[in-house]
Amino acid sequence: MSNWYKTAGPKDDIAVSSRIRLARNLKGMPFPSRMTTEQRIELNNRVKEAILGSNTPFAKTLKYIDMRDVPETQKYAMVERHIISPEFANKTEPTAIILSGDESISIMIGEEDHIRIQVILSGLQLNEAYDIAERIDALLYDSLHFAFDSRLGFLTECPTNLGTGLRASVMLHLPALESSGEIENLGSSIGKIGFTVRGMYGEGSKSLASLYQISNQITLGLSEKNALDNLKIITTQLIEKELESRNNLNQLGIEDICYRALGTLQNARILSSKEMMSLLSSVKLGASMGILNIEASPLEILIEAQPFMLCQKYGILEPQDRDIYRANMVREKLK
Repeated sequence: MSNWYKTAGPKDDIAVSSRIRLARNLKGMPFPSRMTTEQRIELNNRVKEAILGSNTPFAKTLKYIDMRDVPETQKYAMVERHIISPEFANKTEPTAIILSGDESISIMIGEEDHIRIQVILSGLQLNEAYDIAERIDALLYDSLHFAFDSRLGFLTECPTNLGTGLRASVMLHLPALESSGEIENLGSSIGKIGFTVRGMYGEGSKSLASLYQISNQITLGLSEKNALDNLKIITTQLIEKELESRNNLNQLGIEDICYRALGTLQNARILSSKEMMSLLSSVKLGASMGILNIEASPLEILIEAQPFMLCQKYGILEPQDRDIYRANMVREKLK
């Protein structure tokens, strides 16, 4: 089974991935920030039994992992693959995750809320991701009692998630809009209608490789369908604006940038993560515009050459050694 970033998806020349997250908490249990160690272990076991003990064909595709058994390097490699949040990786309390073989489904137990259902798919597949998340939600609902208020909806530790508990996001590759300076205006304009622009790894992260996450901010007073429909409208508009900006680029100038980037990646002996991501952004742009003809996936290289992914593959490495191993890997992928 291939990871989400290794498979093709609709409109994936610009829409890199679609992600759905649902926040849920169990009735009668304190929020994670107030839980004892014993309560956390009880939570892990209850969620594990609710899913893996359901004897459904779907449950047989999932694996339960106690995060206390996962080495630190592997935890942060999971962050780099967008399986878990950085906050979840940093937790020292007993937490767990239920994961599908292709890692498109990850159910974090004991993050900010008791349960964080996450589904991530390649390309623009918001509805498909939501359908999977809703199926998991229904499976849990049948055996667990969620904290719910008729006026406020699903109760969550952070008030900004009250209501549907839904966070839907699309990661977009927007190099042309970034180079024209339009990204700066994007955040304020979509913020007025309840959406936000974040970096590659979510809230507080920077934009790397011209990758931006567009997600909903409003979860109260708005249905899941409306939130998804609005996000799809905004995403479609941004894709059209990016394509328009690409068409307005100086053809010879953009060809020069893309070929130079590819040449550097094919020949570099030392390559930092930051430089690699910038160059791969240009290579992805060139491939999407038909300028470059390459078989390798720039996104796959970008994910697998991240610092902790390299450490997981080659063992613990010093930063300077990682730069050498990264350059070797990229050259091999792009030869």
